[in-house]
Amino acid sequence: MNLLWGSKVERKALSTLRIWAFPAWEGSCGKGMGINMKICRVEELKGNEVLDKPVMTSDYTILLASGTVLKPEYIEKLKDFEILEVAVREESADIQTIEILKSEVEEIFTVKVKEILEKHTYHHNENLMELCITADRIFSEIVSEENVIEQVFDIKERSSDIYEHSISLCTLATLTALKLKLPEDSIRSIGIGCLLHDIGLRYLTIPYENQDVSLLSDVEMAEYKKHTIYGYTALKNESWISDISKNIILYHHERLDGSGFPLKAASIPYECKIVNVCDAFDELICGVGCERVKVHEAVEYLKTFKNIKFDGTIVDVFLEFTAVYPADSQVMTNEGEVGVVIRQNKDFPNRPVLLMLYDKNGVKYEDRIIKDLMQENHIFIEKVLN
Repeated sequence: MNLLWGSKVERKALSTLRIWAFPAWEGSCGKGMGINMKICRVEELKGNEVLDKPVMTSDYTILLASGTVLKPEYIEKLKDFEILEVAVREESADIQTIEILKSEVEEIFTVKVKEILEKHTYHHNENLMELCITADRIFSEIVSEENVIEQVFDIKERSSDIYEHSISLCTLATLTALKLKLPEDSIRSIGIGCLLHDIGLRYLTIPYENQDVSLLSDVEMAEYKKHTIYGYTALKNESWISDISKNIILYHHERLDGSGFPLKAASIPYECKIVNVCDAFDELICGVGCERVKVHEAVEYLKTFKNIKFDGTIVDVFLEFTAVYPADSQVMTNEGEVGVVIRQNKDFPNRPVLLMLYDKNGVKYEDRIIKDLMQENHIFIEKVLN
């Protein structure tokens, strides 16, 4: 399931597609400035190019966000809808992106999870056991990285594909649990639970994909909120899945203040509290069932509801490894300058290193100017531009 295309609403929207560029810097390729942009014909795309400007409808609905890696299926859909050109990036070695899982590895896992889940029907759970192997491999990939629990990672907005979301959630929750020093068997159970957490969505008959679920009718919303119960019920008698994993399926939308669903439970198993934080964050930055927001906005959301909806200790640990401004973000400082984030500062995920592009008057810098916000204490990021 590709949540960027497929519904009648989206097909209508795609008929008015256009390329959006920042008005102040449209067409600037910035040679030697750390990031270059070029207009590329869709028929010439080979895959793995990175969008520099989002693809949007005429009413400014983002269909492919800036920073999206163009997978082959995305390119084919662009061709299907007769999109002729897109703006893609030519990134220099200046930009250092640190990923929890390498993009190519994550894509392999996503394809596998999609293959398994799309074959699944209610109470026919034999094939789902393969997800245990996938969760174990994700765990092994993460722990094989040197100093993985000490890094700050560039977690970026992606498409709202539900399978990508499951892999991302598994990755985020596994790393959070590692940093919290949970037992290995608990961490592996968390991973399996994450891959299965939305299994109940497969049993719904209402239209919920590709939209903000808050816009559903009362009847549809009541049905949507049952997906956790449907998933839990389908797997509760399976001996191969742990109670931790089963609870994640049931509790992943619950909140400490009782505002979650469907149980409105204030008492939530600890492993589920970890998943709740990671799931809320990933849904926000990917637009899964909600309007997509920027990473720094999702960070602020977690901070706002720390110790209200979410466990405060878990939020703190999660934010330790989450770059507020991921590498390649174009930002404006309090001094009016524009720069691009080229790398992170360990232990300070909100104070990255910038390669400056434009001065406060919008004039492009000819010299290579680097500003480390750990050293430039008077400079702050005021706005994210892409």
